[in-house]
Amino acid sequence: MSFRIDPRMPLTGEVRRILAEEIGKALLHLDAARARPEQGLHKCRKRLKSTRALLRLVRSGDETFCTTENRCYRNVAALLAGPREATALIETIDRLAARFAKECADGGLDAVRDRLIARQHDLHEGAGLQAAIGAATAACEDGMKRIEALALPDQPEQAADVLAEGARATLRRARKALDKAGAHGKADDFHDLRKAAKTHGMHLSLLGKLWPTPIKARRKAVDELGEQLGELHDVFVMRALLEADSEPLGPPEDTKLLGKLLKRSEKSLRKACLADAAELFGDSPKRSTKRLARKARDDLAGSAEDAGALAVTG
Repeated sequence: MSFRIDPRMPLTGEVRRILAEEIGKALLHLDAARARPEQGLHKCRKRLKSTRALLRLVRSGDETFCTTENRCYRNVAALLAGPREATALIETIDRLAARFAKECADGGLDAVRDRLIARQHDLHEGAGLQAAIGAATAACEDGMKRIEALALPDQPEQAADVLAEGARATLRRARKALDKAGAHGKADDFHDLRKAAKTHGMHLSLLGKLWPTPIKARRKAVDELGEQLGELHDVFVMRALLEADSEPLGPPEDTKLLGKLLKRSEKSLRKACLADAAELFGDSPKRSTKRLARKARDDLAGSAEDAGALAVTG
């Protein structure tokens, strides 16, 4: 099956199906993470993000269930954040080395990378990771048992309103974060923009059969923005470590080049992210989703009529 809501099927059944598939995949990745945490943790957290995006999309249809489950999977993701971040920081060093190959030709980032690898090894080999994986697995297994409690409106007009409201709420979050990032430029503002962009991209996938065309180009642009914002987030995290009093990345003589490259990278990423986000989220969220609501009502109603006709002729 796919990560896409089928308008021919009742909304409750479709959302239950996708939740079960995503959480089931998260459990498989958790199991794989016991032996290969670098890959397993990243893939698991991606499934948790897609699960939470789905819950946000249909929240107005069953607010109690969606709020509770979203909180559950947010907590699960937090259990795995530290070990995953350790890998992301090494990837950040490698991106900087590739982007500024001339400046790094003499191995100016090698000492920092060695420390990050040692840090990753400590996090991945310690008993804490296995305990976190165990707790995350138990939480996901419990979540699987609760899926059948979800109850959403299945009538076409009501179901369309639920989907449109969920998409609109995320676009509002993105627009608000964009305004704050442009005005203040704080790391948290860009992080909020990243989360909203990622969620919106997942909503485009979920609503692929209902979102007004053209959707393909928008999905590509949202994915690219999400990647850029992810790189910017990693730069912010690295700079925070660089400025920490405990000097976890090493003494100044080992981190001088890193500091310069982070500043240059941050400057260009900020500019690109703000420009691309303005193109995607500069429009009114209400206006952006009005056509979605109308198309969803028509498509869901048409599917219901087709199903009714088949039942009569059958």
